[in-house]
Amino acid sequence: MNEKKKKSNKITGDVSILILTVLLALFGILAVYSASRYVAQTQYGDEWYFVKKQALGFVLGIVAMLFCARLDYALLKGKKLRWIALILPIILLALVFVPGIGKSNYGATRWIGIGSFTIQPSELAKYGFVIFASAYMSENMAQLRTFKGVLPVLICGGIICVLIILEPNMSVTMCVGLLMLAMLFLGGMKIKHFLIIFIPALLVVPVLIIAEPYRLSRLSAFLDPWESPRGEGYQLIQSLYALGNGGWFGAGLFNSRQKYRFLPFAESDFILSIIGEELGFVGVFLLFLVCAVLIFRGIKVSEKAEDFFSFLLSSGIILVYGIQTVINAMVVSGSIPPTGLPLPLISSGNTSLIITMASMGILYSVSANGAQTKNKKRKKYIQ
Repeated sequence: MNEKKKKSNKITGDVSILILTVLLALFGILAVYSASRYVAQTQYGDEWYFVKKQALGFVLGIVAMLFCARLDYALLKGKKLRWIALILPIILLALVFVPGIGKSNYGATRWIGIGSFTIQPSELAKYGFVIFASAYMSENMAQLRTFKGVLPVLICGGIICVLIILEPNMSVTMCVGLLMLAMLFLGGMKIKHFLIIFIPALLVVPVLIIAEPYRLSRLSAFLDPWESPRGEGYQLIQSLYALGNGGWFGAGLFNSRQKYRFLPFAESDFILSIIGEELGFVGVFLLFLVCAVLIFRGIKVSEKAEDFFSFLLSSGIILVYGIQTVINAMVVSGSIPPTGLPLPLISSGNTSLIITMASMGILYSVSANGAQTKNKKRKKYIQ
């Protein structure tokens, strides 16, 4: 009788985080199959080529998520683990430029390859930075009110940004930059220090665009894609065609036309265009409603965090997911210049899928610990 009572009184974390993550990842497998089957068949002779890789990533992601969900996230605050979380991705980012190790594709070197196995270090770097920044700032709260106190976070974030922009990968660089600024703001940095960093960072963006001709071409194509319909404007035009063809309710699942080699990267960076074409505005709205609920649940976890480290860690995790989701949607819809950034949990790509699912496991762990602490306080109050 007592054992049953104990089980019934057991407080767990926010299970909806795990459920929503799994649902989005499963939908991603379906979307990847629909978007990639023609290209997979013509290029690899197997229409299930991308789906098999995505399914493997999903299985590994489930294992990683459940492991992290049961992990005592407070261990990440330890000095050894925080530095490992930061330095390991930086080393991997540097190895990208080593001949024979780094893998290039479409003029960019963003992957490390060992045989048929590849990993994208920038995906690890985003969350590694979150762990380090959360641990450092939670132990140096008073110093964060000074400019000298925020320098370690700025330097580490800056190193990651420099290595990523050299790949080159401006989209992920902007993602890490926004993440760094957001975490410093949440950490309590003074507004004047925030502006001292934010304004120069904002001015650097046009410099980076002008520095590389292909970025300038993309900006021009964004302003008027019809100026080069077969060049830099081609991808955005095809994306808008897909979304326009979808209308309110879509052309039907598996009935996209743009995936027949009209829209480049249909299974990865522009998978949302195919989803919009097949499921319409209503389908995209429902998809982003689920994403918004997941973000909202993450915000609630941060809100109820029992300490500053938990608050920063959970905030950082949901910031990575939220920033990347919003940027991808804006790119696909032509709201900002085209740039390569996958839609988390949906786009084809094992590294992103596994790491994102693992991060949601950590988010659940934070929520579970907060619930247990709240329950203990309630019992103590009753007694």
